[in-house]
Amino acid sequence: MTPNVLAGSRTRFAALANPTSVVFLALAGVILVGWALVAVDGGQFLTMETVVGVQQRSAALGIVAVGQTLAIMAGSLDLSVAYLISLTSLVAAVTMAGQDSNIVLAVGAVMGVSALVGLVNGLMISKLRVHAFIATLGVSLIIKGILSDLYDGPAGRVPESFQHLGYDRLGPVPVSALLWAAVALVAWFLLRRTKYGYRVYAVGGDVEVARLSGIRTDRVIVVTHVLCSLCAGIAGLLLASRLGAGAPTVGTDGGYDLESIAAVVLGGTALAGGRGGVAGTVGGVLLLAVLDSVFNQLEVNSFFKDVVRGVVIVVAVAVYARRTGLAGRRRT
Repeated sequence: MTPNVLAGSRTRFAALANPTSVVFLALAGVILVGWALVAVDGGQFLTMETVVGVQQRSAALGIVAVGQTLAIMAGSLDLSVAYLISLTSLVAAVTMAGQDSNIVLAVGAVMGVSALVGLVNGLMISKLRVHAFIATLGVSLIIKGILSDLYDGPAGRVPESFQHLGYDRLGPVPVSALLWAAVALVAWFLLRRTKYGYRVYAVGGDVEVARLSGIRTDRVIVVTHVLCSLCAGIAGLLLASRLGAGAPTVGTDGGYDLESIAAVVLGGTALAGGRGGVAGTVGGVLLLAVLDSVFNQLEVNSFFKDVVRGVVIVVAVAVYARRTGLAGRRRT
């Protein structure tokens, strides 16, 4: 082979090895297979109702997963997001108390609570040197205790004007999906166009090398966890707008902690940190949402749903690892 042909082959292989490309190709494949299976079952898959439903179901998870991407990119993770979502939904609904005049105050309270939880997570990990898994798990249990002690069920009331966030749409695009897109774009900009993003990649790649390079690694970890918790708070606001009230189990019932990590990994972000991005996470969230839509239309039982989702995640990670390894050997 000539050098030009060989170089072109390597470029095409690198493009295929890109996890973002892989997850969107997989998404297209799932859509085609889902359309065929639903058609054989006598239904219609690619309808306006289905498209809108996928966007609405994926919005809250997508917002949380964007924040989780930042944490995992920095070599960390956050298991407290599910309980934080529940807490912030209650803070929002109780503060609003059905009054339009309280919406701004409620949003501010939610952002404040979320930032505080993220700050605690970040300081425990960076200053006390507690592993992120243990630190965020401990915080989640603290929040769980607060919820169990203060709330027996739904509380507060969200005014109708705020519920437009969860239910309104512009043509085929729900307002909640636009909110998710805005959060994803901000996170993408931070990672790809700012010094903060460069530092996140550096800390996730090798925290000691980053420290020796002059990066304040502790500050990066703290800021990252604050941003991750703020994303969970935004998701809590969105879910409160849909429910019309706060609920102490809305976050855990949705499994937003493990689901968000699964979406991030499915999108090609390495759990060890330092590699990946928001675009892949968006693809991972949409892939999970489309799978759920297909399962719901086929009336598949929940056990089989979880089995298939687990297999998809494991296969995706295995494919990424293999392609990365092959790409590395070809470069040498």
